[in-house]
Amino acid sequence: MTPEPESKNAVGKENSLGQLLDRMEHAARECRVSVQDVIDEFGDRAITPFILLIAVMLVSPLSGIPGAPTIAAIMIIILAVQALSGRRQLWLPDFLRRQQVSGPKLRKAVSWIRRPCAFLDRHSHERLSVLTQGLMRWVTLALCVIIPLGWPPLELAPMVSSIGGATVALLAYGLFTRDGVYVLLGYVMIVLTAGAILSLWS
Repeated sequence: MTPEPESKNAVGKENSLGQLLDRMEHAARECRVSVQDVIDEFGDRAITPFILLIAVMLVSPLSGIPGAPTIAAIMIIILAVQALSGRRQLWLPDFLRRQQVSGPKLRKAVSWIRRPCAFLDRHSHERLSVLTQGLMRWVTLALCVIIPLGWPPLELAPMVSSIGGATVALLAYGLFTRDGVYVLLGYVMIVLTAGAILSLWS
C-alpha cells in the first residue's frame, strides 16, 4: 500500500525544521520532558515530522545518553511503519510515551543543531518530487524502518547511531519538505556507509 503524503500545509517554510525545533524547545521548558510532552506539543498527526525530529536529535549530543539510540530506533521504526500503512494518527505504546529526558539537555541539543538546521531550511524547496511521492516515498519510508535496526546492538559506538540518525533525518526531511535532493543525499549516505562497512569486513 502506498503511504499517504503529508497534507499540503506541511511543506511550506511556516513548517520548517526551525519551526519544529521551536516547538521542541517549548516542550523542553520543564526540568524533565517526556515523549508524551513532545507529542502534546506537536499533535498526534505529525508522523513524518516526528520521525524527522527523533532522527535529528540523534545527531546531537543526546545520542551519547545510554539507551537513547535504542529508544529512538524503536520509535522511528514504529512511526515509519505507521506512515507506510498510510496511518494519519501516530501511535506509540505507553512505555515509550513515558520515556523522559532532562529538559536542560534537550534545550542544549536543540541549540546545538539549530545552525545546521537553519542551513537546510534556507536551501530547501520542492524539487525532484518524483523521489518524495508514490513508490519512491514508500521505498524511503521502508529505509527509515531498516536503518535503525542496527542501532541497538551498536549502541556503545555513538557515532554509528549519529550517522544513522543523520541519514534518516535527510530522508525524512526530504519527505517533509518535498525536496527530493535531500532524499537523494540520504541515499548517498546509505551507499557510503554500506561501502565503509564492506571495506572493513574485506
